[in-house]
Amino acid sequence: MTLHQQLKIWLLGLALVATTAFAVSCGGSKANVRVNAAASPSPAAIDVTTTAAIQRQLPRYFEATGSLAGDMQSDVQPQTSGKVVAIGVDLGTYVKRGQMIVKLEPEDSKLHLEQAVAQLESAKAAAKQAEEKIGLRPNQPFDPERVPEVAAARATYELAEKNLQRALKLIESGDVSRANFDQQKAQRDALKETYQAALAQARQNFAAVAVARGNVANAQSAVDLAKRALAYTVIYSPIDGFVAERPIDLGEYVTTTTKVATVVRTNPLRVRIDIPEQAIQEVRAGESVSVTTSAWPDRSFSGRIARISPNVTPNSRTLTVEAEIENGSGALKPGQFATVRILLPRTEPAVLVPSRAVRTEAGVSRVFVIKDGHAQQRLIQLGQTEGDLVEIKQGLSADEVVATSNIELLSDGIAVKQ
Repeated sequence: MTLHQQLKIWLLGLALVATTAFAVSCGGSKANVRVNAAASPSPAAIDVTTTAAIQRQLPRYFEATGSLAGDMQSDVQPQTSGKVVAIGVDLGTYVKRGQMIVKLEPEDSKLHLEQAVAQLESAKAAAKQAEEKIGLRPNQPFDPERVPEVAAARATYELAEKNLQRALKLIESGDVSRANFDQQKAQRDALKETYQAALAQARQNFAAVAVARGNVANAQSAVDLAKRALAYTVIYSPIDGFVAERPIDLGEYVTTTTKVATVVRTNPLRVRIDIPEQAIQEVRAGESVSVTTSAWPDRSFSGRIARISPNVTPNSRTLTVEAEIENGSGALKPGQFATVRILLPRTEPAVLVPSRAVRTEAGVSRVFVIKDGHAQQRLIQLGQTEGDLVEIKQGLSADEVVATSNIELLSDGIAVKQ
């Protein structure tokens, strides 16, 4: 056999080996495809628990949110200036009305009071001297005729007047001469002038008494003001409540514009909410309300509608209502965000499901209705809550069966088993 024939046989053998390997490879791939296809069963059904939606008469209420506020709040400021020498409260302290909050240094006020008292005593002494000068007792009303000098001058003048009248009768009978009569008349006129001068002097002296009495009154007012200023060095709480702020410390100098504390009365608390125009006729003063907060999710606080605004807000068409909430335990705090529920005097039929049956994402709520072994997604509109039940206002009918577990695993059309 020639070399050419041997090479040809070798190439044919190599081609046969390659063909066989390719056939084996293709056959293996088809087998794997068949095996993988057999190993991929349909998705398993998801286990769920279910319940039927129920229908019942549900009391209706209006719900709104607002911030709790103290029934009364007072920013305490001093009525005089001074340095703080004592502090009787701290943040969170409960105080009674009239309890000391801050005390200011009283020395300057004491000195002013002593000066005012000394000026009052001096004014009283001057007034007494002026009264004694015209024969007045303290606080006695003035009558110039009671002044001794005036009374004496009047008596002398009246006697001269009587003597003159007798002389006038005697001059007609010739018993008294004209010269004697003229002399008595001149004497009477002189005594009259003396009496009138005494009256004028008495009135002038009383004017000095009036000034002295006015000085006494002014000095007494100065004493009263000094006493008040001294009393103002102790700053008291104007109401019962808790200290919400105490921004000052010992040694600080405060003025009448400085806030030394804020006191808040926390029982009852107030909360303002806005009522839509269509619900105005159903809201009355005195109606009961309940309040819940995120701090106490499992607890409800009772109250009542205390005040109703006479006006509807033009822009929002809402009516502002203020409720008072009982807070004897002190659990609620001013500033907390609260949900207020006002019970309305009527009931309506409602479809209810457990709240665990509702899935809410991005503001969209849905339930999964279980029918013929599959889950059907329903978009719903939620209403009010009643315990662990929630009202379905739209999207679900009574007696339809909904999933209550594993709802986060469900999708529309997926198989389920109960």
